[in-house]
Amino acid sequence: MESETRDFVTIRLSGQLCGIPVLEVHDVLSEQVITAVPLAPPAVAGVLNLRGRIVTAINLRKRLGLSEPEENSENMSIVVEYQEEPYSLLIDSVGDVMSFSEESLERNPVTLDACWQEVSGGIFRLEGELLVILDVEKLLNFDRNQATAA
Repeated sequence: MESETRDFVTIRLSGQLCGIPVLEVHDVLSEQVITAVPLAPPAVAGVLNLRGRIVTAINLRKRLGLSEPEENSENMSIVVEYQEEPYSLLIDSVGDVMSFSEESLERNPVTLDACWQEVSGGIFRLEGELLVILDVEKLLNFDRNQATAA
């Protein structure tokens, strides 16, 4: 019996290789004009216009408590949908689409940084590094956490 495979779009964020399920990715965008939103949570970079739709841009570095990139680095983003709303996740770079067998997915190791533990649905071991699978729902469900922390 053949094992199920899953496809992931690979991205880099602060040096970490991550994967987002390919079926959850609607668009991959180069740098976009983002309009700031007053009084938005710190992780919300603003909004952008994508083919007539207003898309909320999320700064994943701020969301995960990572350091800001160098000034001249190019921003890319991946558009996903959460609760029927489009979100643009600001990332450092986009890689390839990779396929993995379902049974090679591992639980998060205890040594995985806490910021990734919170939003990861597991990992795949690659040669020399880990591919952290991002759970879009956990990634974007931060409003309630920040509201209770305030």
